[in-house]
Amino acid sequence: LALGVSFLKCLLIPAYYSTDFEVHRNWLAITHNLPLSQWYYEATSEWTLDYPPFFAWFEYALSHIAKYFDPQMLVVENLNYASHATIVFQRLSVIFTDTLFIYAVHECCRCINGKRAAKDILEKPTFILAVLLLWNFGLLIVDHIHFQYNGFLFGLMLLSVARLCQKRYLEGALLFAVLLHFKHIYMYVAPAYGVYLLRSYCFTANNADGSLKWRSFSFLHVTLLGLIVCLVSALSLGPFLVLGQLPQVISRLFPFKRGLCHAYWAPNFWALYNAMDKALTILGLKCNFLDGKKIPKASMTGGLVQEFQHTVLPSVTPLATLICTFIAILPSVFCLWFKPQGPRGFLQCLVLCALSSFMFGWHVHEKAILLAILPLSLLSIQRAKDAGIYLILATTGHYSLFPLLFTPPELPIKILLMLLFTVYSFSSLKSLFRREKPLLNWLETIYLMQLVPLEIFCEIIFPLTPWKQHFPFVPLLLTSVYCALGITYAWLKLYVSVLTERISVRQKAE
Repeated sequence: LALGVSFLKCLLIPAYYSTDFEVHRNWLAITHNLPLSQWYYEATSEWTLDYPPFFAWFEYALSHIAKYFDPQMLVVENLNYASHATIVFQRLSVIFTDTLFIYAVHECCRCINGKRAAKDILEKPTFILAVLLLWNFGLLIVDHIHFQYNGFLFGLMLLSVARLCQKRYLEGALLFAVLLHFKHIYMYVAPAYGVYLLRSYCFTANNADGSLKWRSFSFLHVTLLGLIVCLVSALSLGPFLVLGQLPQVISRLFPFKRGLCHAYWAPNFWALYNAMDKALTILGLKCNFLDGKKIPKASMTGGLVQEFQHTVLPSVTPLATLICTFIAILPSVFCLWFKPQGPRGFLQCLVLCALSSFMFGWHVHEKAILLAILPLSLLSIQRAKDAGIYLILATTGHYSLFPLLFTPPELPIKILLMLLFTVYSFSSLKSLFRREKPLLNWLETIYLMQLVPLEIFCEIIFPLTPWKQHFPFVPLLLTSVYCALGITYAWLKLYVSVLTERISVRQKAE
């Protein structure tokens, strides 16, 4: 499986790449040529360094290999430089670092309970899980066409999950602490890690009913966890603290002035909120309730990364999104604390934290949906109900990534890869749970089937109409809003499933 997917990645080397390619080339140049004190100040390019220090050091290490491919890629002033050697190096660097992801998948497969019998290796849960992770459609197109380094980062996350499942708590905590200083988006799932480690590692025993035995609290374990967090943070941020640059680093990591939504609306609650505001604005103009001269044109649909104000509905602030996110993750954290349910409960909380942050976070990227899809893969092979939720979330979330690849040559590639992965996901999980009721009901099936006509309209029909010149954002809006409905539904269904499961466990205990 690993060799096959690596070969496919090599075939994708000549494919389209996004502006993220120049982002990482620029970071190579910055870290290679400039002193540490200038890394988070340099602004020759608009793509300034906005990842945590460990990722900057990662780029620094890569730059010392890159100089043997083409030294010109390491010149800061060579904006948009993309020689053949540069493309090959950067593509191969992603493929090579995916080795960590492959190892993490292997460790996750070792953690899976193998009680479910299977006559054929292709029907074994561990084999299905390996395919769902290694051949994940979203990760393939985001890293190996669009271009990013998510593979080894997700490898760190999955490896930390595996270590926690193996009760190697300090290793899991260390890996996650390191991960946070590579890419801070993983703060979304930090509450799940914090609560689970406190509940399962710092409290060394439970009562017969599963409740906490307060006398079992270990100050030594808390101290060890605190030391790990402090040492990793000191190693990452310490040099910038000494230089007096910590505020500058933080301002780069959390650029709140970029606005509520990305250039392409991530399919979350705010996409529905924006669409509702747009619909109410159009209705207000038609009924003469609003003055068209006072409304900015394309304020939310101009495809730009910027701050904007809603026209009819109240405008959303970063604080409002933080409060919404906090409220959304609170039930899952409470469930993990009071009824932990072992590694399964931790995974459920992790997925819900990722989804809740995706639903209500500030300036969420559409690619962040992978933060929920990948760990949900581990749950999908354990219970039919989770498998059904996974199929909805993965199919909808993966389709929402289609607009990232907008060039004609990549159209057949993304459709073919999406079809292959989706067909395998449905067939393998259906086979795994063939003795249970259907994974999807008729309404869910109809919803997913409507993605086909939506794709035909957005990619084939709409570009041929005169509307394209006047309303170029329509395909993105339709994709975002339609996928937001599916992702919201999957989030709510998973929440209901988790809460129902906890109530059932409590009733049995009583």
